[in-house]
Amino acid sequence: MTPARAAGTLALAASAIVLLALTLRIAVASLSPLLLIIGRDFALPAAVVGLIGMAPPVAFALAGMVAPAIERRLGLERSVLIAAVVAAVMLGLRAAVVDAWTLLAATAGVFAAVGVANVLIPAVVKKYFPERIGLMTTVYTTTMAVATFTPPLVAVPLADAVGWRGSFAVWAVVALAAVVPWIAMSLRARASRADMVEEPRTSVLSRVVRVPQTWALVVTFAVNSSIAYGLFAWLPPLLIDVAGVDAAAAGGLLALFSFMGLPVSLVVPLLVQRIGRTTPFYAAAVISGLLGAGGLLLAPTAATVLWVVLIGIPPLLFPMVLVLFGLRTRAHETAVALSGLVQSVGYGLAALMPLAIGLTHEITGGWTAALVLLGLAVACAVPAGIVVARRESIEDSWERRTGRTW
Repeated sequence: MTPARAAGTLALAASAIVLLALTLRIAVASLSPLLLIIGRDFALPAAVVGLIGMAPPVAFALAGMVAPAIERRLGLERSVLIAAVVAAVMLGLRAAVVDAWTLLAATAGVFAAVGVANVLIPAVVKKYFPERIGLMTTVYTTTMAVATFTPPLVAVPLADAVGWRGSFAVWAVVALAAVVPWIAMSLRARASRADMVEEPRTSVLSRVVRVPQTWALVVTFAVNSSIAYGLFAWLPPLLIDVAGVDAAAAGGLLALFSFMGLPVSLVVPLLVQRIGRTTPFYAAAVISGLLGAGGLLLAPTAATVLWVVLIGIPPLLFPMVLVLFGLRTRAHETAVALSGLVQSVGYGLAALMPLAIGLTHEITGGWTAALVLLGLAVACAVPAGIVVARRESIEDSWERRTGRTW
C-alpha cells in the first residue's frame, strides 16, 4: 500500500470510528428525556418503561454473544457497516412508532445494533491503529462521553421545536451520516488484500475463556456497568430521599454523574498505554467509589456534590477495559472474542443492579441496602485488579498455562 493510500485509509477509519461512536451513545441517551412528552400521545405503561430501562444492558449482553460469530462470517468492516445501518434504520423507525410496544421494539433493535458495534469497535482500532490504540480509544470514548450528556440537554428543546418525532428524526440523520464512511471502509477491505484479515478460528473463544485475565476483565466491566446503570436508574430518587434535594437539583446531580465520564475518557486510555500499569486506575476507582457510596450512606447532606463526583469516578474502568482489549491481545480475532465475552457477561451482570436496587428499596423502604450493594460492587474490582495487573497478553497467558503455542 502506498503512503498516500495508507494515510487515506487511516483518515477514513478515524472518521468512521468517531461518527459511529456518536451513534452508539445518541441511541441510548436520546430516548429517556422524551418519555413524558411521548406519553402525551399514547400510553406508556410502567412495565414497558421498565423494560426500556433494562433494554440497553440486556441487548448489549445478547449482542456480545453473537457479534464474534457475525464478524467471523462477514468480516470486520462489513459487520460494523450492517450494525451502523440497522442502528440508523431503527432510530428512524422510532420516529414512526404508534404505541408503547412498537417503541419498545424499535428501541430494542437500536440497542441490539449498538451492542454489536460496541464489541467490534475495539477490534477496528486494533486493526487500523495498532501503534495508537490508546490515542484512538481516547478519541472514541471521549466522543461517546460527549454524546451521552448532549442529547438530554437538547432533546426536549428540540422536541418543543419540531415535535418528539422530529427529534428522533434528527438523531436518525446523525446515525445515517455514520453509515457513509463504513460503506467506503467495507469496499476498501474487500478490494485490497492488504486490508483483509485472516478468517478467525473458532477455537479462539474456547481459549480465551480459559485465561484468568479474561474473567478479571469481565468482573471489571460488570463493576463499571453496574454502577453506571444502577445510578442512571435510581440516583435522582435516592438523592431526593437521602440528601433532601429537589427534583431539579437531583437531575442536575445526575448530569454531573454522567459528565464524569468525559474527563476520564480523555486521560485514561492514553495513560494506560503510556505507563503500562492498571493498578493505579483500579485503586482510584475503588477508593473513590467506596468514599462516594459511604458518604451518601453516612453523611448524605454534608457534601452531596462531592459524593456524586466520587461515585462518578469508578466508570473510569470502562475506557480502561476498552483499551485493554487492544493492548492485552496480539491478534484482532482475539480482541473480538475477548470484547464479545467481556461485554456480553459484563452487561448481563450489570442488568441485575437496577433491579436489585429497586427490590431492596421496595422491601426496606430506604436506600441503605442499595448503597451497601453499590459499595460491595465497587469492592469486587479489587481481586480483578490484582489479576489484570499481570502485564501479559491473553495469548501469552494461555501459552504459559498450557505450555502450547497459541
